[in-house]
This record gives sequence, C-alpha cells and structure tokens, in this order.
Amino acid sequence: MSQGIEANNMAAQPGEDERVKRVSKLRKAMVRPELGAICGAIAVFIYFAFAAGDTGMFSAEGVMNWGVVSAQFAIIAVGACLLMIAGEFDLSVGSMIGFSGIVIALLSVHYGWPMWASILMAFAVALAIGALNGYIVITTRLPSFIVTLASLYILRGLTIYFSIATTRQTIIGGVREAAEGDWLAPLFGGKILKGLFTWLGEAGVIQTYAGGVRAGQPVVDGIPMLMVWALAFIIFGHILLTKTQFGNWIFASGGDAQAARNVGVPVNRVKILMFMLTAFCATVFATCQVMEFGSAAADRGLLKEFEAIIAVVIGGALLTGGYGSVIGAALGALIFGVVQQGLFFAGVESSLFRVFLGIILLLAVVLNTYIRRLITGER
Repeated sequence: MSQGIEANNMAAQPGEDERVKRVSKLRKAMVRPELGAICGAIAVFIYFAFAAGDTGMFSAEGVMNWGVVSAQFAIIAVGACLLMIAGEFDLSVGSMIGFSGIVIALLSVHYGWPMWASILMAFAVALAIGALNGYIVITTRLPSFIVTLASLYILRGLTIYFSIATTRQTIIGGVREAAEGDWLAPLFGGKILKGLFTWLGEAGVIQTYAGGVRAGQPVVDGIPMLMVWALAFIIFGHILLTKTQFGNWIFASGGDAQAARNVGVPVNRVKILMFMLTAFCATVFATCQVMEFGSAAADRGLLKEFEAIIAVVIGGALLTGGYGSVIGAALGALIFGVVQQGLFFAGVESSLFRVFLGIILLLAVVLNTYIRRLITGER
C-alpha cells in the first residue's frame, strides 16, 4: 500500500513542479513580442480598407508607394531592434543617414571618385563610427542614450559643415550622372523583376500608362532595391536572432549583461557589433536614398532614429533590453508605412501622422509593460 501511495505521489510531482508546469496556448500567444504589432497591422489595414479602399491605395501603384515607405522604416528598424534587444540605444541613426549620403555625394561628384569607391568609403566610415560609439559606451559605462545623442549632434554638424565648406550648399546633386555605368550603384538604386512586371502589364493584371512617352508600360516597372534590402535585413535579422548562438548572446547581453559575462558570453563584442550594424543599416538607407533622388542633402534622416525606435517598440521589444522580435519590428515598420501613405490617400492632414506616432508609442509601451509583468510575475 505504501508503494501505491508513493507511486501516486510520483505521478503527481510533474503536475506540481513549476519547472514542468504546462502553459496554455493563450498565455504563450500573449507573451509573443509580435502580438501587439500583428493586432495593430490588422487594425490599420481594416481601417484604411474602409477609409481609402476606393482611392487606389491598394492598387499596384498604391501598394508600391506604402511598400517603399515601409521598407525605409524596416531597414533602420532591424538594426535598432537587435541593438535594443542587446540593451542599448542608438540615437545617431538619423544623422548617420544624412552624413553617409553627403560622403557619397562629395566623393563622387565633387572629388571625382568612382561611385563604387565612394559607396565603400561611406560604409567604412559609418562602421568605424558605429564601432567607436560602442567602444565609448563599453569603456566609459555611460548610457548609450547619452553617447549616441552626442554623436547625433556631432554627425549632423559635420554633415552641414562639410557640404557647405566644399560646395557652399547643403544639397549636392549630380549623383545619378556620376553613377552611370557603375557596377555597385545598381545594388542600391536599381530594380529587379522588370520583365515580370512588363508581362503583368501586357496581360492586364496591373495597370499601364494610357498615353505619353510611357504609353503601354506598367505603372509599376519593378521592385526597388530598397525593398529588396529591407526584406534581406528582416530575414537575416530573424535567422540571426532565433537560429544562432550569436542570437542567444544578443538576448543574454540585454537581459543581464553581468550574468552573461559569467557564463562566457562576449558581451562587449556583441554590443559593439550591434552598434556597427545600426550604422550599416543607416548607410544602406542613405545610399538607396541618394541613388533614388540623384542627390544628397544635409538634413536627410531627420528624426529617423526616433521613428526606428518607435517601430521596434510597437514590434514588442522592451526598452529594458533582452526581449524583442525582428518580425515585430518589421510589422511596426509596415504599420508606419501604411499609415503615413494611407493618411494621404484618405485626404487626412499629413501632420496627424506625428500624432499617431505619439499615441501608438504610448499604447505600445503600456502593452509591453503588461507583457513584461506577465513574464516576470511582477505586480
């Protein structure tokens, strides 16, 4: 009989042990970083389907419009997401966009460098600045908010100074002409699948131009490389974060840096590499933008650092680090793009976009705080 009681106790242990306690599917879903962004994206699409569904927002040309804007947000949001999960911030992203663009334009247009060399130099300088930001944060133990805020002002000031000192203006044109025949420029300013879209236009699947020099050509003639870069960053960031040891190191560095060091995680290296990644993403954004407009301007990238952080927070990342999702950040960027262009299609005053950013940020932080309490058991 005693054996029967003992067997019953042993059978009951798994149900009583917190380590093997079953978690409901609802609770698992509730603690997913992407949950808020998924709900937000669905709500935004439903709203604009009613508010602007008959304005061409969801035509091929309309989808391309908000798709490009979303891709811009996504490129910098992926870098910001991984850095925030590692427990740090980079407020110099926007200034890096303007700075890198001016470097490319000055070297290629003003000094006559080949475009490929100008682009590579811009990336090299940006990576060096990103590494310097990370090194200062690590060695001084100053908050990354303060260090990169200083970088924000330094880079913006240098951008304006260099452009005025060399060309006496803050907008430098002639980039498109300098990029003609270059082997590297199409990776940032070209389009892919042009033949497919031409065929879709001929088949009547997408609209074509009715008159003018482009008569018969599809209104969308390819997918811009900006969108390709955004998709590549999202896939790369997601795989890095969820399928690799380095991804575990990123989570550990942001969750508890000292504990991570104690188990052998190279926290300093992880954080410096993440600062370099944000600089790399900003330079990709800048290069694509310079190739698209054919010019560089010293004020490009203004406030982009905050928009990137907001997209990441909407995507479920905690401001305290150690928790987040690249897919969530990408959905946050998608919400931004759809809303920004959707307001235009719906005929709403564009300045209300900033109001939306403030409201959605507040709601996202409240939701993320609730999720953190679910995870940690805080009251």
